[in-house]
Amino acid sequence: MRFLTAGESHGQKLVGIIEGLPAGMKISKAYIDKALGKRQQGPGRGGRMTIEQDEVQLVSGVRGGLSTGAPIALEILNRDWENWEKIMTWRDEADFESRKVLTPRPGHADLTGSLKYRTEVRNILERASARETAMRVATGNIARQMLDSLGVEIRGHVRGVGGVHAKFTDEADYWQRVEQSEWSVGDPEAEEQMDKQLILAREQGESLGGILEVQVHHLPAGLGSHVQWDRKLDGKIAQAVLSVQAIKGISFGLGFEAGDRMGSKVHDPICYAVGKGFSRASNNAGGIEGGMTNGEPIILQAVMKPIPTLYQPLETVHLDTKEVVKASVERSDVCAVPAALVVLEHVVAWVIAEAVLDKFSADSYIELENAWQEYQAYLRQK
Repeated sequence: MRFLTAGESHGQKLVGIIEGLPAGMKISKAYIDKALGKRQQGPGRGGRMTIEQDEVQLVSGVRGGLSTGAPIALEILNRDWENWEKIMTWRDEADFESRKVLTPRPGHADLTGSLKYRTEVRNILERASARETAMRVATGNIARQMLDSLGVEIRGHVRGVGGVHAKFTDEADYWQRVEQSEWSVGDPEAEEQMDKQLILAREQGESLGGILEVQVHHLPAGLGSHVQWDRKLDGKIAQAVLSVQAIKGISFGLGFEAGDRMGSKVHDPICYAVGKGFSRASNNAGGIEGGMTNGEPIILQAVMKPIPTLYQPLETVHLDTKEVVKASVERSDVCAVPAALVVLEHVVAWVIAEAVLDKFSADSYIELENAWQEYQAYLRQK
């Protein structure tokens, strides 16, 4: 299974193509649109979110709500296109001067991309923009629907924003609080402090990053592989997560804390129960050992840097005059951490779905479901 995306931030549309999805799988457009809507929400979002009302169009590969086995094509229109058509059109008469960027932003792809491709900054920032993640949510959501139907659950919550850290509890209503929170946190006190930090950042022309956590529950042991470096599941997840704009680090389970502990305080004792099979007494590994799922929930944390567009911009160098000036300002968010969480949930969903189909290769959904259930029964009896 694979996918490609195309499109620019202010282009006509975003496009995605999915290949390798089994035939006969139920696909809900409403479920995709709900995820796209959630990606646009959260405190600290910029003016672009008041313009775009993202909605996916299923162009091919789905008939009567079921996948056909053919490639699935998706589109998300950019409503802002009408304001940018003269600038972004493919036609010869495109306006190259009106929104030309000559003051690249520190922390963005602006300068490096323009040097690499020997082109102007506008051509780089349009594709490097996090607007591209809307299509990754759409494609990942189709993978997530497949996982949902197999009983796999993906959860996400924000663990920190701008130095304010939220407390995680095992209370019964914790995840309900996360779902109801604008910040996607289950700690009301931390949520209050995040609001204050956002106000401060906005007043100072700053931006905020944060820490996010994604969990994947009800996976069997044995997805991924140890036999080659590029088949290790944690490596594949890490690549997908780090490919999301502004994500600068990832860890699993204990993460970097494992480097401060003795081995007996890091590794998870193995247990066995008749009718259940093997399990672990703890989950410091974050659900992955040797590049494979071990049957415990996958738990990963990622860090998102502050968005590089600042309304009190840093110094940069003018590309023509080479003078030190202030960096350009594109319309941007002050904080997009809750939105990034939605993106991470869906890029992780894609990698997990890929691993499922790698182990249970199937042309039709019913074949996949049968193989999945048979393997689960095998693990319980082992």
